[in-house]
Amino acid sequence: MENSKINRRNFLAAGALVTSAAAVSGLGFTSGTNENNLKIHNSGIMPLAADRRKLGKLEVSALGLGCMSMASNSYNPPRPMADMVKVIRGAVDKGVTFFDAAEVYGPYRTEEIVGEALRPVRNKVVIASKMGFKFEDGKSVGRDSRPESIRKAVEGMLKRLQTDRIDLLYLHRVDPQVPIEDVAGTVSELIKEGKALHFGLSEASHENIRKAHRVCPVAALQNEYSLVERVHENKTLDLCQDLGIGFVPWCPVVRGFMADKFDEYSRFAPESRFPAIPYFSTEAIKNNMALLNLVRNWSEQKGITPVQFSLAWLLAQKPWIVPIPGTTKLHHLEENLGALAVKFTSAELQSFRTELEKIQLMGVRKPESASQDA
Repeated sequence: MENSKINRRNFLAAGALVTSAAAVSGLGFTSGTNENNLKIHNSGIMPLAADRRKLGKLEVSALGLGCMSMASNSYNPPRPMADMVKVIRGAVDKGVTFFDAAEVYGPYRTEEIVGEALRPVRNKVVIASKMGFKFEDGKSVGRDSRPESIRKAVEGMLKRLQTDRIDLLYLHRVDPQVPIEDVAGTVSELIKEGKALHFGLSEASHENIRKAHRVCPVAALQNEYSLVERVHENKTLDLCQDLGIGFVPWCPVVRGFMADKFDEYSRFAPESRFPAIPYFSTEAIKNNMALLNLVRNWSEQKGITPVQFSLAWLLAQKPWIVPIPGTTKLHHLEENLGALAVKFTSAELQSFRTELEKIQLMGVRKPESASQDA
């Protein structure tokens, strides 16, 4: 790319993009990981993540923070807890109120990090976590959403998160051996007991979403959605709108692809998770560079980075969409939050969509898979 273009590599040099949006929030922390160093800000200045959205009846910041990569070893080595506590507390300082974890991330380690980081401001933030897997010798060995397993999982989650309730409790993946009504019924009981406040699903079929929602209102559906993977535009978003369910896109910047992190010359180690992802094959990346180039061009015109364009585009699709980009770096978090200051006209959205749909992407899901359990 030309040096004149704004991308993640030169974002810090063009830092006005973020600082023009706002300053610090009234929620949170000064720098440092020691609780004795924590201070509450009362500056009265609009926080960077001032915008709020609703997932069902649950109010959260318009952008959340996905915490998987902090400990899961999926796409990068696990990071030290002290460093990740700084990132999470920095996010709180910038107005982020929505944090996403899961027992399978680590496993368990991400919940421990999130719990430690958010303990001093627990009542001012929203913690989401996911259950539904069985573990042996510290490894996931399959799905398990039997009622007794859900209850056992939640007790462990509460301890690791250092809290008395999980604001948004997701079923991470549907267990084909357990009726979804049993899962929803168990979560409904946990809500009555105060151990969970809201119910979520991830990558569930349209039929299972409806079945679960009849037993216990579903507040949020967490599915993959991005400029590359748009399969859930095939009736899933319509279903969410009909039922009043919020939508939480995971991998909203395509595991770093929209951050200009990879190109057609990128190669991955065999032990990495990337080679198993269809749109990260060598052929697919080469083909899909057309999309990244389109986003680069639009980003340059608007004076923003491709990441900010990608997140802002998702936010513009529906007012109840709340992306959760993950990061282990505070300056990347700041770049992500800059998307909240980006606005599109209806004409811009239509023009971009027209160009977008001319690109034949490779490695993406088939349309019919949107209605099926993943």
